[in-house]
Amino acid sequence: MLRLSQPKTLEDESRQLSLLIKSVTDYAIYMLDPEGYICSWNPGGQRIKGYSAREIIGEHFSRFYTPEDIAAEVPRNNLRAAAEHGGLSAEGWRVRKDGSRFLASVVIEPIWEDGDLIGFAKVTRDVTERYSAQKRLEEARDALLQAQKMEAIGKLTLGLAHDFNNLLTVILNSLDVIAARTVGNDNIASPLKAAIRACDRGALLTRQLLTFGRGQNLLSQPTHLSELIRKSADLFERACADQVSLRFELSDHLPPVLVDRAQLEAAILNLVCNSRDALSGNGSIVVRTSAALMNNPLQPDSEPSLHVCAEVSDDGPGIPVELQARVFDPFFTTKEVGKGSGLGLSQVFGLASQSGGFVQLASNPGQGATFRIWLPAGMEKDDGEGSQDTVR
Repeated sequence: MLRLSQPKTLEDESRQLSLLIKSVTDYAIYMLDPEGYICSWNPGGQRIKGYSAREIIGEHFSRFYTPEDIAAEVPRNNLRAAAEHGGLSAEGWRVRKDGSRFLASVVIEPIWEDGDLIGFAKVTRDVTERYSAQKRLEEARDALLQAQKMEAIGKLTLGLAHDFNNLLTVILNSLDVIAARTVGNDNIASPLKAAIRACDRGALLTRQLLTFGRGQNLLSQPTHLSELIRKSADLFERACADQVSLRFELSDHLPPVLVDRAQLEAAILNLVCNSRDALSGNGSIVVRTSAALMNNPLQPDSEPSLHVCAEVSDDGPGIPVELQARVFDPFFTTKEVGKGSGLGLSQVFGLASQSGGFVQLASNPGQGATFRIWLPAGMEKDDGEGSQDTVR
């Protein structure tokens, strides 16, 4: 038997509508007068925007807009567009009571009575999480695309590096033969020295390419940083121009580090060459070693531990602040075409991170640049106080 419902009065419908609106907490649903002042408020508005009904009723709805939108008269323009076009749907940043911002999906509907505009119905939903999820998805896609691109470039680079290394070996061996047969010939010595220096740079570039293409596995072994730098001092000096002063301040009694010696030598040489190029032929470079308790920024949860540092600093023009975040990116360089591969600093960064350490850059325009390679100590420091040996 069907049960007939009793006819609803206007009061009943109004009460049910009020109960419906008050039960909605995912949406802010409220009324505005024709000027944009708030006439009603629901629990969803308080949850999303932070204001209670007592605090917000009677206030202008522009309070929810950002200062930039208020200056551009966006609230007034939205009401005008809603009245002229029969409604408005839009998304934009809004401000909560605590000052935090959220992305809002907004619907504004004009309310007419006997041809007169008596106000607006406004519905707002917080879609920040959807926006954040979409942004994370886009970032993941970009990262995947970048990884695929770098993998393809790495494979190509690896093949080229091996071929280049073979050619370079032939050239360097030939130069050694010429050098042995022309001892004492000053006319040959200068161009021969320049050719050997170019081969050294070519060998460094080959190491960078092989490291980037993952054609070399790191062979970590206990290494005393100061000792390695002393043995490689001639190589570092040869990489500098005649007008560049290269000085070593090497601390003794440092604990050893576990690192690939050839790759560490290449990393320091990269930094020396980088400083030399920044000096444009004149200035000074200092290579230092030291130790300190450091917290690895690549491992935020790690405890401070003893690290050994290889530092290369110069008194050149420095690195612009806006470029400092990009200097370790592969193939990024500020040098002219043909004067830099953009792989030197990425090799330094890769070696440090693969060895459990990190790299620091300190630079101010006009005050030079300092690069520090921090590597975790392989064992406890030897007894005795560290000393500073200044070479040259």
